[in-house]
Amino acid sequence: MSTIEKVKEEVSIQELLNNNNEIVLFNDDVNTFDHVIETLIRVCKHEALQAEQCAILVHYKGKCTVKTGSYDELEPQCTQLLEAGLSAEIQ
Repeated sequence: MSTIEKVKEEVSIQELLNNNNEIVLFNDDVNTFDHVIETLIRVCKHEALQAEQCAILVHYKGKCTVKTGSYDELEPQCTQLLEAGLSAEIQ
């Protein structure tokens, strides 16, 4: 294996390790669809359709992964979701 191939492999492995966390949003009986959608657009940078689909999944399935990435990237976003009154955690 060449040095370039070895570096590419190490980078690929590091990318996989850094992106193995996810923010899971849970259903509640408090927040409106509009609030959830607007919050996902603002905090997670979702497109409107993506945010709407997540809100529907949360409503009918009880939870939905709304963002994946490194813990350091997700932690402030999860905090913002919680501050907005949503129920979420990093898994």
